Amino acid sequence: MTILSTVSTHDAPPASAADLADLLEQLVAEWHSVEPGHSHEGLAGRICDNHRFNFLLWHEEDIARSPDVSDTKIAEVKRAIDGYNQARNDAIEKTDDWLVGELARRGVEAPADAPASTETPGAALDRLSILELRRYHMREQLERTDASQDHLEKVAHKMAVLDLQRQHLTEAIDRLLAEIFAGSRPLRVYRQMKMYNDPTMNPYLYKARRAAA
Repeated sequence: MTILSTVSTHDAPPASAADLADLLEQLVAEWHSVEPGHSHEGLAGRICDNHRFNFLLWHEEDIARSPDVSDTKIAEVKRAIDGYNQARNDAIEKTDDWLVGELARRGVEAPADAPASTETPGAALDRLSILELRRYHMREQLERTDASQDHLEKVAHKMAVLDLQRQHLTEAIDRLLAEIFAGSRPLRVYRQMKMYNDPTMNPYLYKARRAAA
């Protein structure tokens, strides 16, 4: 499967969203059997990094919702979730940074008055990553042999909705990338500026540190 295009024209997007969705779907299945990782580089590599953190987040959150784990374990999981969530946001920004660099390399620049989108391609691809995780786990439910017919019918309906959402989202991402690389829509990257992991910005952390001094 080819992820990066070799076409040299300015207006050719560097990736197909459908190809990326297939890659993310494949990785979700693989990572349930092996340690999450990948060998992709360039844009695909940035997206796979983001996908890996979403995968790790998903399964930590499953642990956090279990009524059987201890308070100590919940605290450990919460810290892991914070760390993975920060890494996930960093990975989204790195995806957008790669695209910004590619636009500069091609000399593509949208007019100053061109309308921006409500989210960046990195943020949209993050939603695609989460959608592939949701589809995998919904498909697991669909394949259960111990579930009632009523349960399976409800799951089948939800699976159909997720499949339609995948189609719509990949079409929207393709359209967004096409507009950005045609120079008709700008790629404006605004940093997430997460505060909760920063000891100088989280009030609880810096007040506690000041009290202990």
